[in-house]
Amino acid sequence: MGLHGQFEIDARNQDIRVFVKDKIVHRKEAKVSVFDSSVQGGDAVWEGLRLYNGRIFCLDRHLNRLQDSAKAMAFEDIPSKEFVTNALKMTLQANDMYDGVHIRLTLTRGEKITSSMNPQMNQSGSCLIVLAEWKQPVYPTDGVELITSSVRRNPPSCIDSKIHHNNLINNILAKIEANVAGVHDAIMLDLYGFVSETNATNIFMVKNGKVFTPHADACLPGITRGVVMEICRELGLPIVEKNLSMSEFYTADEVFTTGTMGELSPVMKIDGRSIRQFSERPLTQFIQGRFEEWVKEKGVVLL
Repeated sequence: MGLHGQFEIDARNQDIRVFVKDKIVHRKEAKVSVFDSSVQGGDAVWEGLRLYNGRIFCLDRHLNRLQDSAKAMAFEDIPSKEFVTNALKMTLQANDMYDGVHIRLTLTRGEKITSSMNPQMNQSGSCLIVLAEWKQPVYPTDGVELITSSVRRNPPSCIDSKIHHNNLINNILAKIEANVAGVHDAIMLDLYGFVSETNATNIFMVKNGKVFTPHADACLPGITRGVVMEICRELGLPIVEKNLSMSEFYTADEVFTTGTMGELSPVMKIDGRSIRQFSERPLTQFIQGRFEEWVKEKGVVLL
């Protein structure tokens, strides 16, 4: 399913204001230089946030990861949490946004003095972009269908998945395979053939009353993934990280994905195999209910 088959573009987003580097501009003027590191080599880090009733969910965790990723990438000019938080607040106020909003934070290494892959050519400081849009969770509430991608997830020996970077060509190629197959997303395996994540989300499975998820080796240890693991422990549900094969997912009782863009999404089919308890999915709904309570209770109030 293509983008427009999954959700409709909100007309209000045609007139949004965007924070770029140090000011708010209309989306038509929201631009970076052709010499910006994000254009030159995808040299940037990013975060996805959600606004629920004036609260940004897990803001501190997202800002910590943004700063950690930038430090791991050897950015020399990393904005403070206070600067980013103020930019977020300015952007939301400029757009009169309060609820049902997804925010894309991007921090590039900044503009170069000449076209080059060399970070020494970045001498103007980093560039923060705050792009907030009215956007509901992107996946249908009645379940998603997945295929297995031929594109493997990068292992830590190639590039560490703990760095939330903008080099997403692997994920894009996997998403193209999903689009061609007419499904929502694609499962990506690690180099050993174990399940890592999908092209856009982390993934969980339920078997015999236990919840399983892949080790965060080749996959991103997502913020929502971590929250779901905490919720499982709070609810007394066994949660296990382990190497998981496609056969284990094919024969799981329940499967669901997690991420900021899609929250928790039940999976109905993988590679044409129906998930056994998709219609009932008792544990998925149990966890989903508690997650909905968490986003109301634990978000950082900005507005």
